[in-house]
Amino acid sequence: MAKNVVVVGAQWGDEGKGKIVDWLTSKVDGVVRFNGGNNAGHTIVVNGNKTVLRLIPSGVMHPTMQCYLGNGVVFSPSAFFSELDQLKEHGMDAESRLHVSGNCALLMPYHVALDHARENNLGKKKIGTTGRGIGPAYEDKVARRTVRVADLYNVPFFEERVRTALEYHNFELTHFLHAEALDPQKVIDEVLGFADRLKPRVMDVSHTLNKLMAEGKQFLFEGAQGSMLDIDHGTYPFVTSSNTVAGYATAGAGVGPHHLNYVLGITKAYCTRVGAGPFPTELLDEEGERIRQRGGEFGAVTGRPRRCGWFDGAALRRAVEINGLTGLAVMKLDVLDECDVVRLGVGYKKDGVELEVMPYGAEEVAGCEVIYEDFPGWKTSTYGIKEWDKLPAAARSYLKRLSEVAGCPIAAVSTGPDREQTILLSDPFEA
Repeated sequence: MAKNVVVVGAQWGDEGKGKIVDWLTSKVDGVVRFNGGNNAGHTIVVNGNKTVLRLIPSGVMHPTMQCYLGNGVVFSPSAFFSELDQLKEHGMDAESRLHVSGNCALLMPYHVALDHARENNLGKKKIGTTGRGIGPAYEDKVARRTVRVADLYNVPFFEERVRTALEYHNFELTHFLHAEALDPQKVIDEVLGFADRLKPRVMDVSHTLNKLMAEGKQFLFEGAQGSMLDIDHGTYPFVTSSNTVAGYATAGAGVGPHHLNYVLGITKAYCTRVGAGPFPTELLDEEGERIRQRGGEFGAVTGRPRRCGWFDGAALRRAVEINGLTGLAVMKLDVLDECDVVRLGVGYKKDGVELEVMPYGAEEVAGCEVIYEDFPGWKTSTYGIKEWDKLPAAARSYLKRLSEVAGCPIAAVSTGPDREQTILLSDPFEA
């Protein structure tokens, strides 16, 4: 019986979803992105060669895999083709294997301009976006102002929509944000310049997926960002502009919930966060810097240093609940190999009351004190280990307690960046 698996980030993004999607892709007939845009930054290492994918599904590194961008994605044609051309430069012509929903909202040049101008205007209160225009693109979608991929092929309608949207956005850019206005005709010409090349890639992704699943095909649904950045469930307002939880796979790809059989949550053996917002277990000392350097914790899209801290069990317990996680993939265990002591956050204290799960909202989270349990470091390399029993006993004890605190079994442990450097405990497609 065919099974479909959803892969989501269980922390603040950057957990290593790209590696796990790439690793599991050999078991499926297609990989589907269902949210986010070209702000995702999924890093994949195959045979020592590193590739960063921002918009294209991570399964593309498998030479025959069909990849789909569902309607929940905000789609930048320029970013899409730039990424495809970079893959071609490295010997992979994947264009014929990419399929884009005509219902995707287009990410337009004015969305990027708004993103930069708004962040600049906020000064020290900035959210810390990637500056890719993702938030303004989703905002237009919800406001029914958006221009969709399918609209590219009705030029008069497309032009009218762009001019109307820019009349609105240019007012904000010039009168409120003190930035330059954009020329509507230049925007129209720039985006329409991608239409002919894109047209063969446009399809009804929802209908196609449902038809293929009816034929017994199975799929991997790839989420972007992490659960604590979800617009509804994250540390609001320091969140992304879409739903990042597993449930959005149904809306963002156009498939029914009954088609999703397993939800795999990706978490690091510690925590990181990019941008502003509360981070209870953050390390602002030499230990945090050591983790950053050993883990290569710099943004795949922005290059920004990631904030690093100990594992946060209260945050992960929230992620388990809101995603309905079936299993966990614990990434970058080897980054902790040199620690004398490894700390595990098991809950919070707030106003003298112990909390099992992260509360809602940035202000509430910022007021929490972490309850830790300390574990002796294993002080030996776990890099590249592929069998559970070969891990140091101290590392196994730490992982077992992590699973208990989260309330979710561990399905896989990553001990290095390459797809083969993975310990499989439970196959999501057979569980």
